[in-house]
Amino acid sequence: MKRVAKAQGRGNIWLEEVDPPKIGPTEVLVHAERSLISRGSEIGRRYDREEAIDPRIMGYSLAGHVVEAGAEVRDFTVGDRVAALAPHAEYVAMEVVNPPHRPSVVSIGPSLSSEAATFWPLATSSVLWMEQTEAGADDCMVIQGQGLVGSGCMQVAKALGVGCVAAVDTLPLRRALADRLGADRVLDGLDRELVEQVRDLTQGRGADVVVEAVGGRAGSAAFAQAQDLVRRGGLIQVLGLYENESLPLDSGKIQGVRLVGGYLDASARPAGSEKALQLLSTGAIQVDPMITHRFSYKEAKGAFDLLYNELEKTMAVVLVWDEA
Repeated sequence: MKRVAKAQGRGNIWLEEVDPPKIGPTEVLVHAERSLISRGSEIGRRYDREEAIDPRIMGYSLAGHVVEAGAEVRDFTVGDRVAALAPHAEYVAMEVVNPPHRPSVVSIGPSLSSEAATFWPLATSSVLWMEQTEAGADDCMVIQGQGLVGSGCMQVAKALGVGCVAAVDTLPLRRALADRLGADRVLDGLDRELVEQVRDLTQGRGADVVVEAVGGRAGSAAFAQAQDLVRRGGLIQVLGLYENESLPLDSGKIQGVRLVGGYLDASARPAGSEKALQLLSTGAIQVDPMITHRFSYKEAKGAFDLLYNELEKTMAVVLVWDEA
């Protein structure tokens, strides 16, 4: 079988030939149909690193169908369509009786496409993060960054009934997408009047919640900006990663402001997973507009290269495994 691997050297993505995995009595074997490349973790934590990366962590968003089930497996049978926290590979063996993360595999209904199902892990985290803010109908939330994480959070916040959700990004493609997907206001992160625009939007108070979902090279500046956007008594939620530098914390600006660093309560994940599948199935989270490119798994190297080199043209990139 084929799987995506990352050898020594930056950007050294290649397709590796290995034996299909053998499953144990508490595992299922899943044949991939689609997998989703996450630009944040897979570029920042995999592609852009000098060292070789364990293939088992090359990806975490896969959808397919069960082709074999262990003797002790009761919740899945051969033929079931599933989404899994699994790497980019033709076949993956998944522990389902005592998984390290609950759930690590979920059944998907007939109304959910394999492509949409690859967004299940992201949607689950988005649900948990947005519920954690406790924002409601009377609140204004500003989400910095409209990549996969920011866009997912924006759509979930709207679905959960947050009163006003403003989406911020520096890239025209992402701002246009945020507008299409239902953000109440779309703002340019490079606009010198951004802070004033948010003040105007909130009758001079500032945002009740600011979600920093930028990360990477721009994450440090976004975090500094978040401290100017939030109101006193408000919340800054930091979801961005891979800045490769310390975040600037202004002790004067942070007084009276709550700060949360992307914490997720593992015990809440099963309920969050169910909610995410519901939002995906009903279209409350729209994934088709988020997908800008589809590649054959044979072109995985090109897919990763595109995400790294042409950020302004890309959003979600899907690998197709069942080409026949």
